[in-house]
Amino acid sequence: MGRKRQTRREFIRKCVGIGTALFIPGCADYQAKSGPAHPDSPNIVVFIADDLGWADVGYHGSEIMTPNIDRLATEGVRLEQHYVQPMCTPTRTALLTGRYPSRYGVRATVPSNERVLPFETVTLASALKSCGYQTAISGKWHLGSKPDWGPLKYGFDMSYGCLAGGVGQYNHLYKKGPYSRTWHCNDQFVEEKGHSTDLIAKEAIRYIESFGQTHQPFFVYVAFTAVHVPVEVPQQFIDMYAGRKFHEDPANDDSFKRYAAYATHMDAAIGRVVDAVNRTGKRGDTLIIFVSDNGSFPGWKPSGKYPGRYEACPVLGSNLPFRGYKAQLYEGGIRVPTVANWPGILTPTDFSDPVHVVDWMPTLCRLAGYEHQELLKWDGRDIWPQLTGKVKKPVLRTFYWKFRKDGFALRHGDWKLIISAKNSDPELYNLAADPSEQSNLAEKHPAMVEQLTALLAEHRKRDM
Repeated sequence: MGRKRQTRREFIRKCVGIGTALFIPGCADYQAKSGPAHPDSPNIVVFIADDLGWADVGYHGSEIMTPNIDRLATEGVRLEQHYVQPMCTPTRTALLTGRYPSRYGVRATVPSNERVLPFETVTLASALKSCGYQTAISGKWHLGSKPDWGPLKYGFDMSYGCLAGGVGQYNHLYKKGPYSRTWHCNDQFVEEKGHSTDLIAKEAIRYIESFGQTHQPFFVYVAFTAVHVPVEVPQQFIDMYAGRKFHEDPANDDSFKRYAAYATHMDAAIGRVVDAVNRTGKRGDTLIIFVSDNGSFPGWKPSGKYPGRYEACPVLGSNLPFRGYKAQLYEGGIRVPTVANWPGILTPTDFSDPVHVVDWMPTLCRLAGYEHQELLKWDGRDIWPQLTGKVKKPVLRTFYWKFRKDGFALRHGDWKLIISAKNSDPELYNLAADPSEQSNLAEKHPAMVEQLTALLAEHRKRDM
């Protein structure tokens, strides 16, 4: 029936070394770096929420309590036209490569458990590592759900969390099948007790406190499984919404309260990680980025795919005022709350220029002093001059999405074209005048449809 699962304590006993290794309690030993680093290289912490909608944060007017995210937003740059992909694996591909996921053949309607990236791919982690950074991921990987395809193969010094996608928050099991067992430490399966959100934050804090003892910069990627279904949350956070009423239907009201508590629980974990950066005395040298991987999903009914018993969630998050949800190419599926925070460096402001998750790799590599020795074919660009206000004039951008077999979208300036296999007629929207995508202007502006279709065709030539 297979081997007995290895516990974390057994794994630690097996892995812990001696000598000059810097021990990070809770996972395994780590050899502190002594390589060169760019003198102005910041520490980098990237938080990525899973399925958190545009309207699910307090600073966007939500009734969901997210005080720690709100504080980062109030004291940082709020990127109000930040785009991602409509599902988790494609967004994570784009973040870590600076390229659209379709360049690697990633376009499916479901997340990928197969290996996404060639092993020789230069990722954000491997690029920063080459610049003397200490690199770690705590949380959801979902770029290959076997240990042989884990983060350690792609530039991370340390890895922890789930190799696959959303999991049961307490049993840490992915969907039934070959990838159900997924919780790992340094790309080796382990067993854990506790809520995934708390475990992910706890390991990230250990990384930060340990890395903070050295003089080398660090990159810590904190990829929560919250607020992805199944929804499970400690009672203390549900109690925070006691006595409040959000929906007339009791089932919908209970569902939203649990979802809200789930988001508040994640927010509290973010606060603990930020506090850890403060304790190390590194806060003034640390750039923090918060982003969601795609828009929210409207509701969920358990179908038996996940091991365990779960309650139905007829109401989850909100992407209002935008149209659409996760797994759609409307704004609600691909425009998400995003913040960049670096005290003393980034001036608190609303940043309204359109940007994309593919921009973070070129931007962070520039900050780290990375000089790539090969053509990486980035689709993104360095947006640091815009974020710092050194470049105030809006830059004309073109963004491209390929989703499903025949689903495409392209934004050029304020115009957006959507082509779907389900709809033979193209959809054209002017986002400056109609951000909620209510008025299809394709018939009124055939020349613009033709122009954007030609741009889309050029992008398609670069896909796998």
